[in-house]
Amino acid sequence: MRPTEEVVESLRAALKGAGVVLPSLCVDPVTGASEEPFALVELGRCNVRVAERLASVVRGERPPVGAYAADVRDGRVGEVAGHVGGTVRLRPVAGGREWDCPAESLEPAPPDEVLRAQVRRVNQARRMPC
Repeated sequence: MRPTEEVVESLRAALKGAGVVLPSLCVDPVTGASEEPFALVELGRCNVRVAERLASVVRGERPPVGAYAADVRDGRVGEVAGHVGGTVRLRPVAGGREWDCPAESLEPAPPDEVLRAQVRRVNQARRMPC
């Protein structure tokens, strides 16, 4: 059996590869200091968005909730909001109405397109009167 620290690092790397970061992931200090043969792994606390993304990854949904995807039918870029059957619900990065897209019509969103949409959203928010 590998040491618990190695297992924690392996889990951290696997989660990162799936786009999930658990900030408090570590070896439980109490069980790690005891004479028990296996220390517990502390998964820690996370916000609801990270928990939702983790659940999506564990369910095997592709792309996972929270990922950015491009609808190849019209080029729109959105954040994955959920899955129903073979349909993926996308939320526009720059705001607007959500839309449904067949899973086979999605591809990973180019990072520059995501950034462009995020900048548009910030610019729109700054133009709005208080």
